[in-house]
Amino acid sequence: MTKLTYIAHDGTRFEVEAENGSTVMENAIRNAVPGIEAECGGACACATCHVYVDEAWTAVVGEPEAMEEDMLDFAYEVRPNSRLSCQIKVRDELDGLIVAVPERQG
Repeated sequence: MTKLTYIAHDGTRFEVEAENGSTVMENAIRNAVPGIEAECGGACACATCHVYVDEAWTAVVGEPEAMEEDMLDFAYEVRPNSRLSCQIKVRDELDGLIVAVPERQG
């Protein structure tokens, strides 16, 4: 299992154990992380699972694909480390990943 840490806008930390092959969004929903709405269910058709990847993890997580970049245009307060959590697949290399949830979703 891979450990993920979500930091809610109010600073509350949610640490979860995630199965490889699932997404960061799916694990947020399963564990009731506030602020992750995931209106499209993970189809990369909205921007309601937007997160900020901790700077120490951006290289490991990687860059968004073109479709994700297009959807990020609809996200709230996009930053260089913005990603849609539905597009981040959990894998061993992400053990310890930290993401922050923005104040609101797009």
